[in-house]
Amino acid sequence: MALSVARLGKNLLSKGHSLKRCASTSAGNATYLQSLINTPETKVTTLPNGLRVASENSGGSTCTVGLWIDAGSRYEDAETNGTAHFLEHMIFKGTQRRSQTQLELEVENMGAHLNAYTSREQTVYFSKCFSKDIGQSVDILADIIQNPTLGQREMDRERGVILREMEEVDQQVEEVIFDHLHTIAYQGTPMSRTILGPTKNIQSISRQNLVDYISTHYTAPRIVVAAAGGVDHDQLVGLAEKHFNSLPTTTDLPQLTPCRYTGSEMRVRDDDMPFAHITFAVESCGWANPDYLPLMLASTIVGNYNRTAGTGSHFASKLAQNVVDLEDYKDMSTGCQSFMSFNTCYTDTGLWGIYMVVHKMFIDDLRINVMNEWMRLCFSVTDDEVERAKNVFRTSMFMNLDGSTAVCEDIGRQMLTYGRRIPLYELDYRLQQIDSQTVRDVMTRYLYDKCPVIVGIGPIEQLFEYNRIRGGMYWARS
Repeated sequence: MALSVARLGKNLLSKGHSLKRCASTSAGNATYLQSLINTPETKVTTLPNGLRVASENSGGSTCTVGLWIDAGSRYEDAETNGTAHFLEHMIFKGTQRRSQTQLELEVENMGAHLNAYTSREQTVYFSKCFSKDIGQSVDILADIIQNPTLGQREMDRERGVILREMEEVDQQVEEVIFDHLHTIAYQGTPMSRTILGPTKNIQSISRQNLVDYISTHYTAPRIVVAAAGGVDHDQLVGLAEKHFNSLPTTTDLPQLTPCRYTGSEMRVRDDDMPFAHITFAVESCGWANPDYLPLMLASTIVGNYNRTAGTGSHFASKLAQNVVDLEDYKDMSTGCQSFMSFNTCYTDTGLWGIYMVVHKMFIDDLRINVMNEWMRLCFSVTDDEVERAKNVFRTSMFMNLDGSTAVCEDIGRQMLTYGRRIPLYELDYRLQQIDSQTVRDVMTRYLYDKCPVIVGIGPIEQLFEYNRIRGGMYWARS
């Protein structure tokens, strides 16, 4: 497999392979193809303890280096839910070598930026710094995950910080609705729980819970040291060997609990809210599934819409065109305010759907249009729409790799999800193989006659009952 992938880029040029048109001339196509192949190589080294080191050297005076850890809230149980996120907070509160003040001053004196985030399947710690300071940044990253003090006083103080963060999140309807979506889609499984955890857990998580989480999950085979920008791979490997050689090397790794999907609904009626927030979704696939790209293209075809964008009726998205036809633009307080199509992926499952903000009087009109658009994807999406979606996806692909931090994140995420970083020319080649029939087949498999998950928050009295919405997931034809 590695050999065939490595040869793919050379074969594309040597055989004169042409891309689907992304520019008006063949010369433009050749330039685009060359730009895919002439990107810096992602070098990967696996150390004897199982730690993987991956980097892309694009030059420059700055770089981003970080630790991508195969651990998140999905590995927690009901009693420890919130531990991964709590640990992310505590990891910066000082180590056995550096107090919190010393750590903060050292980062500031470098002119660096140190940050972290926790998701359902991954925990990430990263630093953006001058290339000359990469050794110091790796030293800090190694220190904070291997030698955190986890002091009781700091833990008690951080409980209040996390509880305030939870209050802020509860005020963001988009965050709340996606948490509810996971709660009902994966009910009874670890994926149903939030990343921050419930209040009672935040108040009861102990130092031993954090220590146990580190010893169980922060092991060499589950960590990727990723870097991008002005970084020398051999230097990075040497730094990793120096600072991470004492990490546990256990191969008895925790296994992901399969997450059963359940079509269901949750309604939180609040007539004081100005708009209804509604999401429909179905189960999709994991990162490594070959259906991932067709699902992404289908999501791109459905598109996004925001009433404040000022583009009038000139949308490529047919759903957006239909939404505009429904509305009275003289009154900006009614109609559909926005919608966003999404495809959220995890290791072995995912959610494909749409999130909408709409006036209560337009809820059913929008529901009908969404259901019709989804069924259209199963039966009559065109080659032109698929080609446009490919070009939008390509543009997004390049824009999302703008800067060392974005590239570093792409490297770390792909190393955890795929075990390697997929070259751009290979990804583009896969895109080329997708046509409208592929999209129709994939959408029929995941969408047609499936039980959706539905979440509604706000003035949702006009949101029809579940079975009526479920009836829109197929077309009855004579």
